[in-house]
Amino acid sequence: MFFHTSCPQSVDMSAAASCLLTEDQFLCSICLDVFTDPVTTPCGHNFCKTCITEHWDKNVQCQCPNCKEVFDSRPQLRVNTFISEMAAQFRQSAQQKVSSSSSEQQVSEPGEVPCDVCTGTKLKALKSCLVCLESYCETHLERHLTRSRLKRHQLIDPVENLEDRICPEHDKLLELFCKTDQTCVCMLCTHSDHKTHNVVPLKEEYEGKKAELGKTDAEIQQMIQKRRLKIEEIKHSVELSKEDADRETADGVQVFTALKESVERSQAELIDTIKEKQKKTEKQAEGFIKELEQEISELKKRSAEVKQLSQSEDHLHLLQSFTSLNAAPPTKDWTEVSVRPSSYEGTVRRAVNQLKETLSKQMKKLKLKRVQQSAVDLTLDPDTAQPELILSDDGKQVKDGDVAKNLPDNPERFDTCACVLAKQSFSSGRFYYEVQVKGKTDWTLGVVRESINRKGDITLSPQDGYWTIWLRNENEYKALAGPSVLLSLKSRPEKVGVFVDYEEGLVSFYDVDAAALLYSFTGCCFTEKLYPYFGPSPNFAGKNSAPLIISPVNHTE
Repeated sequence: MFFHTSCPQSVDMSAAASCLLTEDQFLCSICLDVFTDPVTTPCGHNFCKTCITEHWDKNVQCQCPNCKEVFDSRPQLRVNTFISEMAAQFRQSAQQKVSSSSSEQQVSEPGEVPCDVCTGTKLKALKSCLVCLESYCETHLERHLTRSRLKRHQLIDPVENLEDRICPEHDKLLELFCKTDQTCVCMLCTHSDHKTHNVVPLKEEYEGKKAELGKTDAEIQQMIQKRRLKIEEIKHSVELSKEDADRETADGVQVFTALKESVERSQAELIDTIKEKQKKTEKQAEGFIKELEQEISELKKRSAEVKQLSQSEDHLHLLQSFTSLNAAPPTKDWTEVSVRPSSYEGTVRRAVNQLKETLSKQMKKLKLKRVQQSAVDLTLDPDTAQPELILSDDGKQVKDGDVAKNLPDNPERFDTCACVLAKQSFSSGRFYYEVQVKGKTDWTLGVVRESINRKGDITLSPQDGYWTIWLRNENEYKALAGPSVLLSLKSRPEKVGVFVDYEEGLVSFYDVDAAALLYSFTGCCFTEKLYPYFGPSPNFAGKNSAPLIISPVNHTE
């Protein structure tokens, strides 16, 4: 760049000339800074006196650093007064420029890298030079951005302790990397301790390590993402747990409220019963007492008459009255009469049993209500229906039609067994559905795995992929557990609920109206998709013509 300064006519010629000189003409080619005590060599080149003196002290030959002319003996150096004056003026103007621009730049704060060139107040460095081993603020960085020789220097973001980038053994820049020892080295190190080692340029290793860091960062970001997803999963689990906790609390409050009301009602009934018995006892006792008191009154009256007669001196009157007074008065035999305290043992026992029954019913309803939370919407799959079956248009009902329809015998279709599957399948979690079986004498319900045999005669057992229960002959209920288990039911179910917990390996059947568990398959190992299974059975000339109906779930109150 050019050094621009005002040149009024009153200034001398040297000042005027300085307006036309470039910055390069005021810099020492050795220290690359403005001349300090500039001297001229016999070949005509200018250097700082200290710089050229130290240069010749380090070398055997006295040679010009610029043109390489060799001098037989160290020449006598003289101060170049013209260059000295011009350099002094340039330094002063540059310092003024630095001062004016420094007010616009940030002052170096603790923890920030300061400019090594600034005198007085240190400004914040913008870059560090790995060749000059100095850090520069915006003003002092300008030469590295404009001068051709300095442009080749390697600039990096400002760092402290640039001396750490110098080889402590050879005082050279650490510009190579030894892969063998995994350490930074200088050029001279490759001729000594690291002579036979695998050494590459620092930039090459930097790029490799940077690529590794990028890969590492990608892996770290992936790990972070996984952990964020895990956090979301845990939060979601907590939310689900809270929902379960709230639901359990509500159910618990409902059960205990009903139990409390039942206890209070039973207590009131028990007290009323006991009071009624006590009143009855008291009423009986009052009757006995009243009757006894009446007899006592009659006996007292007779006693008075007897005493009065016994005191009579009238012989005739005593003898005439004696017969009637001597007879026993009309009284009751009280020997076997008693009032026994009422027994309340049966009353209390019946009240307790009633409470137990109430609690049992509430618990059954609560259990059914829990599984009903997993209700799903099902429709029947016509592609799996045995040809004699008739499905409703909405896919919610199925019954046997006696006559086989002409349907494609696709692999999914049952060809002999009168059954059909749902379109929906499940391979995880929980699901529940209800089927109306009212009016039927035979039916089969349950779930099956996807790979079951659907052709010819079929064996219904867990080993063959079927978890089912059935009704045969109107009142013969069995769980087809292989061997079958005969079910003893208190009442005939009109609506059956089917619940499956895939992970727990559980299949349960419920009498919905009675909120009673019919049977559970436990410890099942599910590895395939599960399909709800519906077997309406033949209609037996109209005796079993009622359809199986997939019913909407009305949560038990």
